[in-house]
Amino acid sequence: MPLTTTPVTDLRAAFSPVDGYLDAATLGLPPRASADALREALDAWQSGRADAAAYDAAVRRSRAAYARLVGVPVEHVAVGSQASSLVGVVAAGLPDGAEVVVVDGDFTSVVFPFLAHADRGVRVRHVPLDRLADEVRPGTDLVAFSLVQSRDGRVADADAVCAAAAAVGARTLCDTTQAAGWFPVDASRFDVTVCSAYKWLCGPRGAAFLTVRPDVAATLRPLHAGWYAGADVWASVYGPDMTLAPDARRFDVSPAWLCWVGLAPALELLAAVDPREVRAHDARLADTLRARLGLRPTGSAIVVLPDATGSLRARLAEHGVRAAGRGGGVRLAFHVWCSEADVERAAEALVAAHAL
Repeated sequence: MPLTTTPVTDLRAAFSPVDGYLDAATLGLPPRASADALREALDAWQSGRADAAAYDAAVRRSRAAYARLVGVPVEHVAVGSQASSLVGVVAAGLPDGAEVVVVDGDFTSVVFPFLAHADRGVRVRHVPLDRLADEVRPGTDLVAFSLVQSRDGRVADADAVCAAAAAVGARTLCDTTQAAGWFPVDASRFDVTVCSAYKWLCGPRGAAFLTVRPDVAATLRPLHAGWYAGADVWASVYGPDMTLAPDARRFDVSPAWLCWVGLAPALELLAAVDPREVRAHDARLADTLRARLGLRPTGSAIVVLPDATGSLRARLAEHGVRAAGRGGGVRLAFHVWCSEADVERAAEALVAAHAL
């Protein structure tokens, strides 16, 4: 938990809200500080003033802010570009014939990296979210799941999953991409977590994080090792010797610098807010919409309604509401820039659509 916190109302003022933008689960909006930092970086690049050391500082700031946000030491955090490549490091570390339990219908970045190892006998068992903990059994090597489901915003019972995995000696890999930023995340509970930062963390696409416990890190191969994974980054740009960082940095992927320039201000804003307040704000707006539609509250920032034909999403767009079509439904996601006016705009469109 952050040592000092900023009220959510103050955090909202750091953004330039877009009326009706309810699509944080697809692509977060940048705070003004992020957009300004990117413009300045582009101007510096164009004018020949780009500085690699300054880019590196943005990565360090982002790593430190993310560590605060998810409650782990900064030494446990590695940086990457996409969640799937970070999951792939864990998949490659599984023994031949390992069993992995995943959620049926989870986002494929959490699943495909394991399916890619079928040729060496890695078995992937797909189970319902509400039975995830129950399906962990002796012989299960890893439980891999999203803390919040991308399709519908359902939240996994992480306590039950961790307890079930510990009981049989299985490890846990939790994808927090649809959680970190609005849902309180304690990454120390899991052996490994991964997170893409372009959704609820409001950064550019192309930045992601891995957290790993030191005892687990010692069993994983740094598949993407390059100069940025070196113990001394700037002394690791030429061979022949390899001395990797002794902590999670050994799993670093050389960063796409401009992405991190934009991400650092966003993460520092979010890391200064009590995540419980962000959840309360986001979920309150989502549950207010559910109430307007006669639905029960769920405490999730994501609202999904059946929309096999896409007609609801089209009606929302006509009313100036940006939402996503996912898995036969329309998905609305409320974040810190949203207000009651956004709820009202969406409710009017949906109520009108149901009246037709």
